[in-house]
Amino acid sequence: MGRITETVKVLLIINIIFFVGSQFLGDYAYQLFSLWFVENENFRFWQVLSHMFMHGGLTHILFNMYALWAFGGPIEQMLGQKKFLFFYFSAGLGAALLHTLVNYFEYQTGYNALLDAGMTMGEVETMLKTGEYSTAILESVSKETLQDLYVSFNTPAVGASGAIYGILVAFGMMFPNVQLFLLFVPVPIKAKYFIPALIGIDLFSGFTGYSIFGGGIAHFAHVGGALFGFIMMWYWKKNQFNQNRWD
Repeated sequence: MGRITETVKVLLIINIIFFVGSQFLGDYAYQLFSLWFVENENFRFWQVLSHMFMHGGLTHILFNMYALWAFGGPIEQMLGQKKFLFFYFSAGLGAALLHTLVNYFEYQTGYNALLDAGMTMGEVETMLKTGEYSTAILESVSKETLQDLYVSFNTPAVGASGAIYGILVAFGMMFPNVQLFLLFVPVPIKAKYFIPALIGIDLFSGFTGYSIFGGGIAHFAHVGGALFGFIMMWYWKKNQFNQNRWD
């Protein structure tokens, strides 16, 4: 886990360049490259890829890049460069897909609830843009529903976490008995136990809204990356990693 493979090195460099650049460009960079809700005016088609190189802060990028270095190298060595790149971006795209679907479901649920409560489409659009609404609507719709609708529409997704979760799943499938020593857990844990537990926490947080790691986390993006990573690794394991088709 100590050697930096070539593709992982390139991904690390690109992520760092994007992070440093976003510190200079500020909100403009996040407006341009983060993944916005599909009906938000800031949405652009390239964001389904570019958001994977954006991060919300130093801690965010440090954790993701550490995981990419620690777990990505062994997976790249096993798959080869081309197959690893395909895997990495496919997991990231899978994460974006599930995150967008969940967001769209929450958006439609809230939007329809407001229309059923008597708000016009224009009033809903104004609320989405400004966050302002008449308190009278709270007699028919909960404040939580309004907040979920507003957050789904206005909060962009950033980070390589979806692709990283795909890599974690791949690592757990290929090296299930490797002992992982984690900073926040004082005892070693086998990969086959730690990684499913981590995904389980994201599922719990995604459905309940309660997060032990704090707010602002796209839990279903993590689950999407893990799911697509599992499907790909399961298929390749079943077909004995026919790398000659790739390298």
